[in-house]
Amino acid sequence: MEFKRVIVKKNERGILLRNGDFERVLRPGRYRLFALTDRLRVETFALEQPAFVHGLADYLMAMEPEVVATEFVRVELGETEAGLRSENGVLVEVMAPGTRRLYWKGLVDVQVEVIDLALSAEVPAAVAARLTQTQLRQRAVAGLAGVLQVQVPEHSAGMLSVDGKVERMLGPGSYAFWKFNRNVAVELVDLRLQALEVSGQDILTRDKVGLRVNLAATWRYTDALKAYTLLQKPAEHLYRELQLGLRAAVGTRSLDELLENKTVIDEVVTAHVRGKLEGYGLALDGVGVKDIVLPGEMKAILAQVVEAGKAAEANVIRRREETAATRSLLNTAKVMEDNPVALRLKELETLERVAERIDKISVFGGLDQVLNGLVKLR
Repeated sequence: MEFKRVIVKKNERGILLRNGDFERVLRPGRYRLFALTDRLRVETFALEQPAFVHGLADYLMAMEPEVVATEFVRVELGETEAGLRSENGVLVEVMAPGTRRLYWKGLVDVQVEVIDLALSAEVPAAVAARLTQTQLRQRAVAGLAGVLQVQVPEHSAGMLSVDGKVERMLGPGSYAFWKFNRNVAVELVDLRLQALEVSGQDILTRDKVGLRVNLAATWRYTDALKAYTLLQKPAEHLYRELQLGLRAAVGTRSLDELLENKTVIDEVVTAHVRGKLEGYGLALDGVGVKDIVLPGEMKAILAQVVEAGKAAEANVIRRREETAATRSLLNTAKVMEDNPVALRLKELETLERVAERIDKISVFGGLDQVLNGLVKLR
């Protein structure tokens, strides 16, 4: 009679199959199997890999409870339960609801902590601390896709939404939430003063002149939880109200009114938006028009208007100076009319100015002739 020898090592377990069906678990040792037929077969499993991945797993859990209790760690999670699997005290996996598995006992100490998901969406602080910075470990933790980990920085808040409903506001710190059986999201919100620009707004004035206006605003949250409870997108709501306020300010005034008083846009937009934001947990800090861009043809017309105005101002100044000069000449003439000596001095001054501009002077008849007679200039 022939026998086939089978050795199960100390770091192994074996499963004896008869005609493909489970017979029993083989512990470490030497075994002899009758070899005349292929009805008996042994499959060995290394205990370094404790997970029992085999087609017989469900059969063993259903039909061989004593074998399972002796040889395996049994994991059966309900639909509202998650599991934290540790090997030799080290967390290695987050197990999803409905998981059913067997792990070999013996070489690796496998422990599974069952978490009731119905109690809270938030992962307990002690568990969350074990999940942080798992990428720095020698062995990565599997199943982290089922956990939402959030870091809320300083000067910020986190808006926690569960199944589309805003639940609460998270302060600065680290948090973790179960994603199993629910849709969990956290949106980070900056609580500091923020800037918002409304650019490229093409608006018609009351007198049908098209303008392109760029507006800048600063704002902040006064109650972020209220803002996200009442508004789907608070920043987008503020942007729309700034647009409407800007159109109200520009569309009801003429171009001349806007150019004469540019601050009217800031005042109208501020009053409009602050009224619309009241009760929504948002506050407008300031509004300012960055620039107003005119169409090309309107720029040319305004340039001509400005040029004409400046030319008119120049003419007024020129006439004023000519009038003053004429008045000065008249006063000088009156003085010289009554004073011959002053007249003679003026003549000498004039002669001096003339002499500066010529190369040669020929004088005939002495000094008196210079003053009273012919003066020949070459």
